[in-house]
Amino acid sequence: MKSKQHPGLKWLGRIVFVLLIALSLALIFNEQIKSWLVSSYAPTVTAKSVKKNQTKKGNFDFSKVKSLDFQTVAKARMNKSSIHVIGSIAIPSIDLYLPIGNGVSNETLALAAGTLKADQTMGSGNYALAGHHMIKHGALFSPLYYKSKVGQMIYLSDMSHIYEYKTTQRSFIAATDVQVIDDVPGKKLVTLITCDKTGAGRLMIRGTYVKKWQFRQAPTQIQKSFSSHFNNKY
Repeated sequence: MKSKQHPGLKWLGRIVFVLLIALSLALIFNEQIKSWLVSSYAPTVTAKSVKKNQTKKGNFDFSKVKSLDFQTVAKARMNKSSIHVIGSIAIPSIDLYLPIGNGVSNETLALAAGTLKADQTMGSGNYALAGHHMIKHGALFSPLYYKSKVGQMIYLSDMSHIYEYKTTQRSFIAATDVQVIDDVPGKKLVTLITCDKTGAGRLMIRGTYVKKWQFRQAPTQIQKSFSSHFNNKY
């Protein structure tokens, strides 16, 4: 005689089946979802919000930065208000467009480039930024690894001005070479740091200062590098 399955057990089996399917899909598309969470981050940036965020304390302890896994990115999106955006970086020749966050907290580096020193000022000293290198070639600082070359132009903006730099150096360095972010007397630089392909070393891109413009006085194409790729309001 065939026994009847209890209705509750039948529904439990269906729920477990759906959960297993969802888990399987999440594992399969983990990298794609992570890339989307990163690429779709579009904070509103204004001259007023930048000025306000510049007064907030940042976390500059790079030793506590974790690898960029799915959990870190998901947490960053849920806590995006903790990312204090103080500007943007654009390198049009390699399709790199990112907000700049104050400090190098895990939340900041999951979705933006982060400043490596406190109280940095665009257009003076050695403006140093760090960013993660992802499998997706267009996400975060990945374009630096795959496409950057000496001679390319780098632009920074605090929404009041645009600062132009020219790439003069592309080199691989040891993770312990932290002195590269120090100011160099008499020089105005931008230094961009990301991981190499192994994750053990670092790629350094360095540019020298060329000029700055009031935002609305910059060449139209350079203005569009920011206005077309960021959720900015002036």
